[in-house]
Amino acid sequence: MPQRRMTLTEAHVARTRREVVFDPDSADLRGWTRLDDTAIAEAADVLLAERPAGPLWVFAYGSLIWKPEFTPVRTLPCDAPGWHRAFTIGLTSWRGTPEAPGLMMALMPGGHCRGLALQVAAGEERAALIALITRETPYLELLPSRRWLVVETAEGQLTALTFYAPPLALHLRRGLTQGQTAALIARACGYVGPNSEYVLHTVAALEAHGIHDRSLWRLQKLVAQEIEALEKTSTN
Repeated sequence: MPQRRMTLTEAHVARTRREVVFDPDSADLRGWTRLDDTAIAEAADVLLAERPAGPLWVFAYGSLIWKPEFTPVRTLPCDAPGWHRAFTIGLTSWRGTPEAPGLMMALMPGGHCRGLALQVAAGEERAALIALITRETPYLELLPSRRWLVVETAEGQLTALTFYAPPLALHLRRGLTQGQTAALIARACGYVGPNSEYVLHTVAALEAHGIHDRSLWRLQKLVAQEIEALEKTSTN
């Protein structure tokens, strides 16, 4: 079967890229407590104590698919019943700014989500968790956003760690149409990079693993069209 061709491309992303300086006082981070190395290690130890017996698995549904922070020894396609992907977290930092806020993807209750179960190598669990916490939940207020999910694989059920399932109520954007979501993403760029870049890499990675998320596929097309429309408007 021929591979589907995405509408959203690196050229679209390049049109939205701009230089943004990290602002530690942004609204997203104001009043939050940054975890130091000791606190991150302690959080990793809590997860180690909680985890079920056997190998440590991580459920990847977004950027962890294309940037896992550790080298998995096994990767299994899997389903997380009762959850679905959604761009629901408003961003005025990271991949957005107060002037052009973006959206971050999370898991929301309902439906089902197909992703990847990533197995951490034996003996590397603590190092992997430290890397994941440093990236995914580097603030004290974000630590509750992780959870253990039961996912279904061709080899049976397993319990895997995941993040932002569901996201914290703070900054949650509910009720956006897909068109409104695309409009925000197409305009947003933060110190990490364009919001559209996240969509591009996530959809491409899912497709590379044989996972076709119809909602995200429609979204990437809408984002590309929105970027093209913005460019036409700016040149008129």
